[in-house]
Amino acid sequence: MIKNFFATVLIAVFAHSSWANGLESLEGFVKTVSSGRADFTQVVTAPAKEGQSARSKTSSGTFEFSRPNRFKFIYKKPFEQSIVADGQTLWLYDTDLNQVTARKQSAVLGSTPAALIAAAPDLRALQADFTLTAAPEKDGLQWVVATPKARDGQLQTVRVGFRADEKPAVLAALEILDSFGQRSVLSFSKLEVNPNLPSDTFQFKPPKGADVIRQ
Repeated sequence: MIKNFFATVLIAVFAHSSWANGLESLEGFVKTVSSGRADFTQVVTAPAKEGQSARSKTSSGTFEFSRPNRFKFIYKKPFEQSIVADGQTLWLYDTDLNQVTARKQSAVLGSTPAALIAAAPDLRALQADFTLTAAPEKDGLQWVVATPKARDGQLQTVRVGFRADEKPAVLAALEILDSFGQRSVLSFSKLEVNPNLPSDTFQFKPPKGADVIRQ
């Protein structure tokens, strides 16, 4: 496609420079954004089955975090659900079932997408659990591909996208591919950088009468 050797080399140089910015954006985000608040939309697409097309489900809600190790996803539509990490315990509350699942946070958080954007204190902590690789720009975003180093997990890859036209770079998207071929894409909007979050933001108390399962 590209016949001129010089043009090929030139494009490769520019591509490498662009890709490197994705890692720089991630590093800058982790270093300078200690807390955040945003709206999100999540589209989960299951792999197509034989004779059927792929099916997608869309949900939306709010997201807050405070480094290190505290975050909260509140799903509002189409069903209410809460995921809260308070620094010690990861809580999952299903409103319809009135059921709470509690897990020790240190045992489950390391190689998760949440660690990439909200929990890790620095890039070195991320590199302990992920292989980080810069990727080409796409859809106007700079991308980093994170591949879990643990081979026995449920994740294949996580892609993190940043809008680099602002400083620090703004978190825009998270694409998750699991080991079953299911793809989950979270798009973030209205991101507030370093807001003052109340001390009780990440506290969770199981609702009265809820069935609590501790794992």
